[in-house]
Amino acid sequence: MKELVLPIEFANPVDFFGINDSNLELIRKKFPGLKIVSRGTELKIIGDETQVVRLQHILDKLLDHFDRNGRLSNEDVNRLLNGNGSPADAQPKERSDVILYGPNGVVVKARTPNQVKLVDAVEHNDIVFAIGPAGTGKTYTAVALAVRALKNKEVRKIILTRPAVEAGENLGFLPGDLREKIDPYLRPLYDALYDMIPADKLRTFLENNIIEVAPLAFMRGRTLNDAMVILDEAQNATENQLKMFLTRIGPTARFIVTGDITQIDLPRLQPSGLLQAVRIFKSLKGIDFVWLDDTDVVRHDIVRHIIRAYEKHSKKTD
Repeated sequence: MKELVLPIEFANPVDFFGINDSNLELIRKKFPGLKIVSRGTELKIIGDETQVVRLQHILDKLLDHFDRNGRLSNEDVNRLLNGNGSPADAQPKERSDVILYGPNGVVVKARTPNQVKLVDAVEHNDIVFAIGPAGTGKTYTAVALAVRALKNKEVRKIILTRPAVEAGENLGFLPGDLREKIDPYLRPLYDALYDMIPADKLRTFLENNIIEVAPLAFMRGRTLNDAMVILDEAQNATENQLKMFLTRIGPTARFIVTGDITQIDLPRLQPSGLLQAVRIFKSLKGIDFVWLDDTDVVRHDIVRHIIRAYEKHSKKTD
């Protein structure tokens, strides 16, 4: 007899097991000699070792299909159970620009050539700076790459951080405890995560610190290992803050730094650490820079024209 507990990661159990456990019932009928019990986000299997191992192999493929497509139909389950190959094999070949599939089949992919460059740079470097104006997908692409790394077990956690520029004395005037005070600054990071991970699973990850969202000041004194770490809005980090952040990297971590050098909110006499980094890290091995521009805008088309208008105005006033 063998007992196996299989975690249903990154999948809403209701979606994976089917309405009224219809997918699970198909599996039970195919393996009548096994005891198969679903408990929350885990599946417990007890029975003959050969049958348990066979079912584990099938479930791994079904989870892979769910991860790729965000759904699992009765037909998909039957196809594999009847020996007609993995349901994923019946799908069109995955495009190279697809980063991951979010809940309900949402496709998250690199949509522009520079976003593709960002994906490639992250795969080949320890630290990547993604610099460009608003709406170019810097943060969204970076978060997608981090979620993919977590799904693929390349890292054990994700850390997302931002400098709370308006913090200082001003944070004290916001209502609530510390978490409630800083959440408004981190909201765009949460929004991206909810697009890519089922809400209940994301809550579990946040509660267990598998995904950590925190202001930049909370990084001081730490060594970050086995993690994909994203510093967003890095144009608002001071030189000392960015130095502090970059020197947190451990041997098994990867860092992505995103920022928009046209929207620096620091006091006039306070230099941006991102501008300094551009100057001093240009040729440092293991660090790469990806520059995005108005051609990478993936929001409303008018955003592209707004960026160009501001650039034109800036040149006239220089």
